[in-house]
Amino acid sequence: MTAVRFENGKRVIRGWDRVFDALSAEPRRQLVLSLSDRPADEPVSLPETAINPNVPPDPEALRRELYHCHLPMLEDAGYIEWETDPLVARRGSRFDEVAVVLESLQATATEIPDPLVVGCQRLERERQVRSEDPEKNSDGSLTR
Repeated sequence: MTAVRFENGKRVIRGWDRVFDALSAEPRRQLVLSLSDRPADEPVSLPETAINPNVPPDPEALRRELYHCHLPMLEDAGYIEWETDPLVARRGSRFDEVAVVLESLQATATEIPDPLVVGCQRLERERQVRSEDPEKNSDGSLTR
């Protein structure tokens, strides 16, 4: 029994490390958010959907970073699948593991300290919607 708990503990730790590594870069967070906003089977165009609208980078530099770093990392973890021509990404088999973290942050936007919200359009919008009517989500639906 102890060996099973130990192995399960190691597996969970590796899973959380993988999720936080995946979400540690802004283009990867933006990509996960973009995919979350679309139907599960619909791909998103890159590099456009991996850009933070407040801090637009050089699209060609971002394209190279996506191709050589961000997309392979997300694909290796099973969070996305991607194609090069055209450059698009879609949800992978383990996408929910990363999406749920960002969804949880959005759901608690009113509780997140200002330095992590101000300047982030999505969290600012969530905070505003929830402070106006705490029973509603940003899409107007009622919370569960």
